[in-house]
Amino acid sequence: MSFVTHFISASPATYAIVFGIVAIDSLFPFAQAEAVVITASVLAAQGHLVIWLLLPLVALAGFTGDNASYLVGRQVGYRIADRLSRSERRKKRLEQAQAGIRNHGRLVIIVGRFLPVGRTVTTLAAGTLEMPWPRFAGADAIAASAWACYACALGYAGGSSFEHSLWKPLVFALGIAVAIGFVVEVYRRIQKRRGRELLRGELR
Repeated sequence: MSFVTHFISASPATYAIVFGIVAIDSLFPFAQAEAVVITASVLAAQGHLVIWLLLPLVALAGFTGDNASYLVGRQVGYRIADRLSRSERRKKRLEQAQAGIRNHGRLVIIVGRFLPVGRTVTTLAAGTLEMPWPRFAGADAIAASAWACYACALGYAGGSSFEHSLWKPLVFALGIAVAIGFVVEVYRRIQKRRGRELLRGELR
């Protein structure tokens, strides 16, 4: 393991790899950007990477990826929407994102950045609905920066707490990330249920 961390610390390509994975995560959620950033931040806490270089790089990568997704939505969004409509589950997610963009715009972009699939759906929906780019870019700059601070701080804190071990801080930080994701998902479902109840009440 020490050989691996030494190789990473000695290779500038590590930063390029982190940038690439975070950027494509907006278009391909399976890239697992959180895990990569947290791992890199753990290594930074242990002296193998530079956190003050990693942090802005992650924010820029997130912003770049989100804008690429927005551009795809703006150019071919309706074709993607037609394909997503074939799956009832994906269709509902897209419709929810579009409704959120219309009603809450910037807030949806910011919150969506913290949800692996959410960031893809909301950025595509923003492009598909032709949300003005300056408005999208402003909200996404805040979102990408906040997400970068969250992911880097999580990994760095874990790495600092377990200075003499590599796997313990990774497990610790990833465990917290999963817990936070779970709480966000529970909150989202509660809000969704409340929305349905309010709609039923209005229909009555």
